[in-house]
Formats: sequence, C-alpha cells, structure tokens
Amino acid sequence: MALHATARESNIIDSLKKFFIDNLETIEGYSVTFDKALSAPKLYGGKSVEKWVSVKLPSIDLDSISTIHFDVFCCTRRDNEGFKLAQVRDKVMGYLTNDGSPGDGKVSIPFYQSHPTDPWTLLGGMLIINVFESDHLEAPDETKYKILTVQCRFAVRM
Repeated sequence: MALHATARESNIIDSLKKFFIDNLETIEGYSVTFDKALSAPKLYGGKSVEKWVSVKLPSIDLDSISTIHFDVFCCTRRDNEGFKLAQVRDKVMGYLTNDGSPGDGKVSIPFYQSHPTDPWTLLGGMLIINVFESDHLEAPDETKYKILTVQCRFAVRM
C-alpha cells in the first residue's frame, strides 16, 4: 500500500526547501543552505558571503494532525555590533510570522506533493504555530548567529 502524499517526508522537506529558497534566496538575495553547520555557503568567483540562512531540516511527528520542528539559523560575518544579524533575523521573522493577509496573521507554508519532472501539486499548508528565538550567539570563527525554532502543524492522511 502506498503512503499518502501528506505523510511523505520527501514532500515535507521539499516544501520547506521551496518556501525558503523562493522567499529568502530568490526575493531577498540571501544564500540558503540546508542541514549544514554554520559554515558560510561556498560561492564561485571569490565573492564572500556576510549574511546567510541555514535551515536544519525537521524532526517529524506524524499523526492525523502532525507536528514538525525545525531550526533556522540566521548567520552573519564581519558584523561587529550584530546589526546585520538583526536585519537577517527581521527578514526571516517577517516570512515566518506575518503573511500580510487580514485575519489571525498566521503564516502557512505551502505544502506540496513534489515531483522531479512534473508540476508540483498543492496539498494544503503547514501552519506555523510558534517561533522560539535564541539570544545572539557567536561561533569560534566569529560567525554571529541566532536560532529560530519553528513549530508547524498540518493535516496528514494516514
């Protein structure tokens, strides 16, 4: 018996990647990495990256109303007072907490059935319930970062 599309981990991960790439990389111009440490993304042509976002892919608790938790690391370098970090945090929080529509203001990450060659099918949304924020932190290589832990819920057909 085939697993329903809403219960497939690949669809959950692909939907999250699409959300962050479409918004933070395509619109905002930030480099986005997935499931990596804090190291800056490698770019060609000697260009240095001073602001980027790293998304640690989710832990998944499948049920009829499922929950996922994932971490978003907002990262900067060459940022003596943490001002660039505050800017990155503000942009990311804007995408996670306010969709600009009237109502409760909750954001829903579009949830797709992904496919390598065919068009993706929208299955629904992953509703962002909470975003928990860490303090400003600093790594040994002087990378400044802040961790945003995101909690989402969505319906799953088991």
